[in-house]
Amino acid sequence: MNTRTFALVWGIVFLLAGASGFVPGLLHPPGPDHPPLAVDAFYGDALGLFPVNILHNIVHLLFGVWGLLAYKSLGASRNFARSVAIIYAVLLVAGLVPGLNTMFGLVPLFGNDVWLHLFLAAPAAYYGFVHRDRVDTAHNRA
Repeated sequence: MNTRTFALVWGIVFLLAGASGFVPGLLHPPGPDHPPLAVDAFYGDALGLFPVNILHNIVHLLFGVWGLLAYKSLGASRNFARSVAIIYAVLLVAGLVPGLNTMFGLVPLFGNDVWLHLFLAAPAAYYGFVHRDRVDTAHNRA
């Protein structure tokens, strides 16, 4: 896979993740161990696993659109991958810190979201900082 394809695939993954939080059959009520949130619209567990709310879903949708737009060029795709790596690594750490694990009551980042953020950040770090694409001037504009 190349960096542009990574941006496309991750864009689709983010769109699906964001959409799953709005589908009633895929959003389960929050568990009794879930902390209260100031923003509790669409608060629950997407796919029964990942704590989300409306703000969390919107962020995933925005990252999805960004990934699709970044697919247009190698440079934009690399910047997308680097940004995803850094932002989701920060969110991963925040999810482990009491008080920050809900972004001050706004967005749930705890539980399985921690591992999801690792799954999102690690490949993004590879494609953003390590992987080197062969430049094809017809399709990969830097």
